[in-house]
Amino acid sequence: MKKIMIINGPNLNLLGVREKNIYGSQDFPSFFDELRQRYLTVDLSYFQSNHEGEIIDKLHEIGFSYDGVVLNAGAYTHTSVAIGDAIAGITTPVVEVHISNVHKREAFRHHSYLAPNCVGVICGFGLNSYKLGIDSFL
Repeated sequence: MKKIMIINGPNLNLLGVREKNIYGSQDFPSFFDELRQRYLTVDLSYFQSNHEGEIIDKLHEIGFSYDGVVLNAGAYTHTSVAIGDAIAGITTPVVEVHISNVHKREAFRHHSYLAPNCVGVICGFGLNSYKLGIDSFL
């Protein structure tokens, strides 16, 4: 059974309540329940933090024993050299995902400090971006 972790960064704990026009109306815990039902043959786990260091610590903790990480680092995507370095320092492959199409948004969101160290980037498919990320490891 493959072990895949979804890691969400800052403000993603507010899915379903914040900016529904961009992120939709479903909260992540109920979506994660749907994912677990869909991927019964995957050991799927989830972690969310609003703190950069906690995301880095989690990547270090699982980065040598999991089969994949689906990472939505939120705004840290566009600012965190440290998370990019953490991805480069682990052996577990990471797919960067975003709910919205970051290239249709503000210019600062067009650059990722994570992408050069990820196996791929998926954006703009709503919560389905996570399914596509998981599927990339199967």
